[in-house]
Amino acid sequence: MAAQFEDEKPGRVLAGPAALLLGTVALAVGALALWQVFRPLAQGSKYYLIIFLAGVLPLVFLAYPADLPRWARPRRPRRATDRTDQAASTERTDSTARTASTRPTVADWLLAALTVAACLYPVLPIRIGTGGGGYNAFLDRQGLLAPTDLVLGTVLLLLLLEACRRTTGWILPAVCLLFLGYGYYGGLLPQSWPVAHAGLDFGQLVDAFYNSDSGFYGTPLDVAASYIVLFTIYGAVLELSGAGRFFVDLSAAAFRRSRTAAGRTAVASGLLLGTVSGSGAATTVSIGAVTWPLLRRAGYPPERAGGMLAAAGVGAILSPPTLGAAAFIIAEYLGVSYLQVLGWATVPTVLYYLGILLSVEIDARRSGVRPVVLDVGSPWRLLGRFGYHFASLIAIIVLLAVGVSATRAVVFAIVLTAALSWLDRTHRLTPARLVTALVTGVRGVLAVTAVCAAAGIITATTTKTGLGPQAAALLIGGAKAATSDPTLVLVLTALLAAVALSLLGLAVPVTASFVIGWVIVGPALLDLGVAAPAAAMFVFYFAVLSEVSPPTALAAVAAAAVTGGRLVPTMWQTLRYALPAYLTPIAFVITPAGLGLLGIGGVPRIAFAAVVTALSVAVLAVAAGGWLPGVGPAGVPERVLGALGGVTLLWLEPVPVGVGVALAAVAAAGVLVRRGSTGRPRTPTEVRPRTPTEEKL
Repeated sequence: MAAQFEDEKPGRVLAGPAALLLGTVALAVGALALWQVFRPLAQGSKYYLIIFLAGVLPLVFLAYPADLPRWARPRRPRRATDRTDQAASTERTDSTARTASTRPTVADWLLAALTVAACLYPVLPIRIGTGGGGYNAFLDRQGLLAPTDLVLGTVLLLLLLEACRRTTGWILPAVCLLFLGYGYYGGLLPQSWPVAHAGLDFGQLVDAFYNSDSGFYGTPLDVAASYIVLFTIYGAVLELSGAGRFFVDLSAAAFRRSRTAAGRTAVASGLLLGTVSGSGAATTVSIGAVTWPLLRRAGYPPERAGGMLAAAGVGAILSPPTLGAAAFIIAEYLGVSYLQVLGWATVPTVLYYLGILLSVEIDARRSGVRPVVLDVGSPWRLLGRFGYHFASLIAIIVLLAVGVSATRAVVFAIVLTAALSWLDRTHRLTPARLVTALVTGVRGVLAVTAVCAAAGIITATTTKTGLGPQAAALLIGGAKAATSDPTLVLVLTALLAAVALSLLGLAVPVTASFVIGWVIVGPALLDLGVAAPAAAMFVFYFAVLSEVSPPTALAAVAAAAVTGGRLVPTMWQTLRYALPAYLTPIAFVITPAGLGLLGIGGVPRIAFAAVVTALSVAVLAVAAGGWLPGVGPAGVPERVLGALGGVTLLWLEPVPVGVGVALAAVAAAGVLVRRGSTGRPRTPTEVRPRTPTEEKL
């Protein structure tokens, strides 16, 4: 389970010369990324980004098939033997398809070569007409591109769109083309429209993409090349050292005597694996492969188990110290240290997993899952033998705390992990395995590099046209049309922003969703006085939650593939488990006390915000699950009151908190009255004609 930072379509399993070339180039890119940490290239960071993109982007066309629609695929002539023996034909066709899927086509090789040329053109010291001439000459032509610059910039634009299509699907390229069309045709819109602008010609757009600091080589790509690639390498090294299996075993050992051991193990595994994985779907598959047999033995239906696994897996993008790619972009956009972003994410992560764990406990009592005895050793013995796997995670936090940069901290963590791996004979990181980890880590960043470079189309267009402030004014204007009260305007704007971000997240990956959301929704929140950390984390959370939002819900799709459950019910179960996470970010922005959830504002504010929000999460979990632990089932009136109380508690002010507590108390009293009127409710296991059996794994 190498760390990945963008959920992506399946790639090829390469063999032969293609595999050798990809491994060689990936090894060189990984070595360059490590070298750049301590000995940055003298020409500057943009020069490094050009070299990095030239090394990574061509690999996308070798590692990912075109996956064209059936009508667009070339027809292959049928041989005579195929017509005489249909059974043999079918077998040979299947075998050929499997073999072809591991080999790049001629078109793939041509696209890869063209990508190398388009990416390296700005730094090649070769004159091509009025263009070329090296890096400095290329920069000097900013705003006045030569025809060659324009041609190769257009080629790179098209190649990036194709790379995104291959790795993430059709929607992100369509969104990029929408922004491109807006930049080109926006001048034709009626000038009375809020989103109208003066208009840009195609040369201006290509110049903004290809030869500015906000285009292809902007902050998103800088984050991918400077941070994310190092963390993917770190994740691969940690996995090869045996840490992934240790985290799952430790989770199982910690809860082996619990009645809800299977569910708790899945949640804890998601939290621990999430510390080194930036991908919700990848973490879901990893924990599902190990814990789904436990959940099945305990009696969980496939859909409910899948929902639990997906919700726990998505927490990987929220869990310090290795958050998703968007977290690194937050640090760059706001000009803060990555340690500060980790601090902002800590309390929300705990609350997120608290909500899932409470839902697991409620489901266990409501559905009567069977106890499962886990045949694992003592957690203390596991910690004593393999606890060193936590050392590198702790080292990252400590190094960040003492002022070491995030890039250097993760490199030191890689070295520490490699050294400690020799304590386990079966997982020693020999030089050959270190090379494998380096190549695996770089391959894991292919998709996110394409996405981050393509995000430059969005950011450059927004910057050139002034779309951000215009969209912010439109959003705030919509809220003011409903009310003039400043507080209600902020609440309505936050709700409208949440809906917009959720819909956006259905269409594009998390990183692109955050970039688009920040340039459009971010200014609206900032204009209303919301603190920058709260606004950024608000956008970040709703970008992440797209992974569990129907009808796309990539993590739920991955979970259904593991459990074999029906897809749509699995999505709705995932949504139920993650429900509190949709409401908690609202608390970040609607009151100043919400900053306490981000660890800002002193101990009293942080403690107040954390305790009240934890109570809100608990009440919402009871309302969603329909069961009050220790008491019994909750009826519809109690669940409605509980839901209202839980939502009210998120308004972190004394009066709303008092009202929320009162509503929650009335709901709990209603459950007690219901229990008293019907007698002691039988638990689902008591309905069974036999005593629950314990099954050994």
